[in-house]
Amino acid sequence: MRKTSLFIAMSLDGYIAKPNDDLSFLKLVEKEGEDYGYAEFTEQIDTIIIGRRTYDYVLNEIGPSHYDNGKRDVYVITRTDRPQVGRTTFYTGNIADLVERLKSEKGKNIYCDGGAEIINELLKHDLIDEFIISVIPVLLGNGTRLFKDGRPEQAIEFQTAKTFDTGLTQLHYKRIK
Repeated sequence: MRKTSLFIAMSLDGYIAKPNDDLSFLKLVEKEGEDYGYAEFTEQIDTIIIGRRTYDYVLNEIGPSHYDNGKRDVYVITRTDRPQVGRTTFYTGNIADLVERLKSEKGKNIYCDGGAEIINELLKHDLIDEFIISVIPVLLGNGTRLFKDGRPEQAIEFQTAKTFDTGLTQLHYKRIK
């Protein structure tokens, strides 16, 4: 069965964005030739689930090919109906139903790239199997929290921790079934 993986960065105090969806703090650990395992990770996926605000940010900053490269399906979770573009589907239905359906189909793994609303909805339904969280060495003090209140407790099992000379620490956990 396919697994759903979270691969995301957060500040040491647990924020994935500063106010107004500002991700500029990620630049603190940018280093030529270092992708923190992202390319290797994306080789194992063929489906991406992403919230519309995160999708719009990446579209503006990097461009559409970051997600829809012709090799994978992209589901943008949104409240607004929009026509499909290439392999990008704008999905307005129940996210738990979508992920359960995708997990039952054949294919590579599923990558949840945020944002916090999507992540926490999946956590409420115990649908994230793997957590790869890069901790950026900064205390933001405010913004969008990775983990929101109001979801069930969930036990996870430690896999690895990697440190990088930029100060980033990458934590890898898996869900205990």
